Amino acid sequence: MVRAPFAVLRGALIDEPAIQMALASRNPVIAVPDAARALVLSAISDASERAPVLVATSSQAEAERLASDAATILGSDAVALFPAWETLPFERVSPGVETMGRRLEVLHRLQSDNPPTMVVTSARALVQRLDPNAAIAPVVVRPGDVLDPTSLVQELVSLGYHREAQVEHRGEIAVRGSIVDVFPSTADGPV
Repeated sequence: MVRAPFAVLRGALIDEPAIQMALASRNPVIAVPDAARALVLSAISDASERAPVLVATSSQAEAERLASDAATILGSDAVALFPAWETLPFERVSPGVETMGRRLEVLHRLQSDNPPTMVVTSARALVQRLDPNAAIAPVVVRPGDVLDPTSLVQELVSLGYHREAQVEHRGEIAVRGSIVDVFPSTADGPV
């Protein structure tokens, strides 16, 4: 198994004095070389009683790299990337549907029964306002569920999905008889 060596290293790091001080501190700050950041943060995440661990980086690109590295060590379900809006508040351009969906997905995961153990974000994303719809529960449809297509479409439209003849982009739905095609904002393709 690939993660076994990482588990041994994380276990060894937990005994380091700097890590112990960081775990005991309410606002820990430690300096770590770039190459070791994901491993050290994963060890802290493992040992911390305060979950999830919030990691703020100076840029979105750095947050994406660190989240990817940490997910390799901890597993993809343990790490969540909270993205920043691509637009500035004074611009008259709406943020991307995918970014809105990813932000809401992280917020919902934090409130779920299985939250991530680490949330990685940029300083910019931390200071940006949360979506007013963040309190809305996600629509979950599982294989075998029997739903009223009309009610499902109405609910998705009320959440901001656009009804189209054919689904091609995130945030779109299409109805073909009793079949509802949906392209979730966080998915790579329609379902």
